[in-house]
Amino acid sequence: MKFEEKHVGNGNLVGKSQTSGGEKHQANGKTAASGKAQVCVKQEANGKHHTPRESLNTYTWQEIQRHNQESDQWLVIDRKVYNVTSWADRHPGGRWVLNHYAGEDATDVFRAMHLDIDIARRYLKPLLVGELAPGEPSQERNKNAQSSFLQHDMGHLSIFKKSKWNHLMQKFVMCHLKGLSANWWNYRHFQHHVKPNIYPKDPDVDMGPLFLLGDYQPVKDIFWVSSFYIRYFITFGPFYGIFGTLLLMYFVKFLESPWIVYVTQMSHIPMKMSKEENRDWLSTQVLATCNIEQSFFNDWFTGHLNFQIEHHLFPTMPRHNYHKVAPLVKSLCAKHGLQYVNKPMLKAFGDIVRALKKSAALWMDAYYET
Repeated sequence: MKFEEKHVGNGNLVGKSQTSGGEKHQANGKTAASGKAQVCVKQEANGKHHTPRESLNTYTWQEIQRHNQESDQWLVIDRKVYNVTSWADRHPGGRWVLNHYAGEDATDVFRAMHLDIDIARRYLKPLLVGELAPGEPSQERNKNAQSSFLQHDMGHLSIFKKSKWNHLMQKFVMCHLKGLSANWWNYRHFQHHVKPNIYPKDPDVDMGPLFLLGDYQPVKDIFWVSSFYIRYFITFGPFYGIFGTLLLMYFVKFLESPWIVYVTQMSHIPMKMSKEENRDWLSTQVLATCNIEQSFFNDWFTGHLNFQIEHHLFPTMPRHNYHKVAPLVKSLCAKHGLQYVNKPMLKAFGDIVRALKKSAALWMDAYYET
């Protein structure tokens, strides 16, 4: 299918859908557009892109879902079809985030993860290859049936202004103050947010034989992380010596690690873990997360991450606003029959141990059965 355009008196284009030979099907079953159907992107002096509608092909979900490999990635945003294969390695959020949504509708995750939608769309325009055929639903046919209603209602919850994160500050805090790689964190954390508790797309639940790390440690991060150790030894070396400074460093990490584990994992480990079920955005986030009851101590102790459901639905929202939107999210979940889990902190701590015990029992059963 393609659009045939007719010029009217005012110079506007009126689209008319008709069957055409504008698409060719190769032997491998993939759809290839003819020369006339190739997308032509024109960049004017003001920096804006204009894509003539006569160049847009239309595709069915069956055709789009064929392009779901690392070497051939298409995705849909607001009914527009984009080929992100060549862009994946340059994607600030990492190439795997795009690969996890290859062949799928990525509208909700696109809106949730980008601070400035207009800037992100500028990068998308050169990647445009077509749009969904008029008779196709906005999301995949095998998607959760309630997804269209959820998507509509979610739009009414985005009521709080998003805060822009300063990447230089992130590197300073994570690399220089904490000794962690900010890029390595982003590589894993973005995947966790788009596909939480989904094996093997969420690296937090896919630890491999030992650990799964990013493809590489960026040179800039090595410099930043090195500054953490240099600063540490310059500050404490004269007082405790090399050996004493190392002991102090690992003692602090020993105290800090349980806090990080409890705060980050009490809302995920006890929740549902599964392989890809092709659920809508809201259901995916809610089923994989839970909240911890609000109190002054809980808010302080977790840095407002006790509202983990809201954190996943609105990852760029300032955390101190989560409690404001939480009642709206809870009522939305009730409306659509989704379980909104909110538990006391001590119970959440215990659920971590119970979940790990359950996993250990499964491993033990498998060991003795084989």
